[in-house]
Amino acid sequence: MQPQELVIISGKGGTGKTSIAAAFADYFPNKVLADGDVDAADLFLVLQVTETQIAEFQSGHIAEIDPDKCRQCGKCAALCRFDAIVTSESGYQVDARACEGCKVCVNACPHHAIEWKEAFCGLWKESRTAQGTLFHASLYPGAENSGKLVSFLRDKARKKAMDEGIPLILVDGPPGIGCPVIASITGAARILVVTEPTPSGYHDLERVLALAKHFQIPTHILINKADLETSYLKKMEDCAAKSGATVIGQIPYSPLFSEAQQKGQSILKAFPTSPEAETLRTIATILKQKMDESEAEGQK
Repeated sequence: MQPQELVIISGKGGTGKTSIAAAFADYFPNKVLADGDVDAADLFLVLQVTETQIAEFQSGHIAEIDPDKCRQCGKCAALCRFDAIVTSESGYQVDARACEGCKVCVNACPHHAIEWKEAFCGLWKESRTAQGTLFHASLYPGAENSGKLVSFLRDKARKKAMDEGIPLILVDGPPGIGCPVIASITGAARILVVTEPTPSGYHDLERVLALAKHFQIPTHILINKADLETSYLKKMEDCAAKSGATVIGQIPYSPLFSEAQQKGQSILKAFPTSPEAETLRTIATILKQKMDESEAEGQK
């Protein structure tokens, strides 16, 4: 049986997405976890991880000039459309930050002086937590291919779940609507958007709901810090309705989330009897029921 993926995203940063993901990690009993925010992963800070595997992530290639073979003809620099080949006192060199890996210089060099090397853009990790296996990563500063790294983590989580018969994959997705978000939600069973009732929160909610609608993924909305500006609540409900999404719940602003993070715990573990924890348990229960219903419908 294929595991179902629940992806938690937000149109903007700072909405409390990771706090919600950590709470769900404590609620759902049998799942694999993945942190799709490879630029600034932070789910591991709340889950108390023990790293069991660390490896570099290879994606694409980069050119490198061998100074012993280079005859300083300058053909590579003339052909490079990205101005990635620069000159120095020692001759021509490739600026790794500018190289797009197009291989024009490698093919054009008459002296075969340019090597075609694998590019590594970050580290991926598999960690053991009390809540289950977590796959997470850290992109090298300035590195690209974050979408590929997110897809790689999801593939690892999916294989782990299928090998061990685990029914659920819980993904703490990145903020925004760019390539990493697209890589996080493609093929997911359901999306939960965590937002806040502010001008920027509303604006980014519109964008992320349009993205979810494009991929035709059932989407729910959790309005966090719901009492910040109540005039936006009706606007967000209308926005959800237009996109075919539903507002699944609201949580007022609460300092307990920050206090739980300071303890290195989710709010469900740090303050299990709080109204906030009870609301999150209710929302998680509804989401699980919705996913089970969709799966049953798909098997008919």
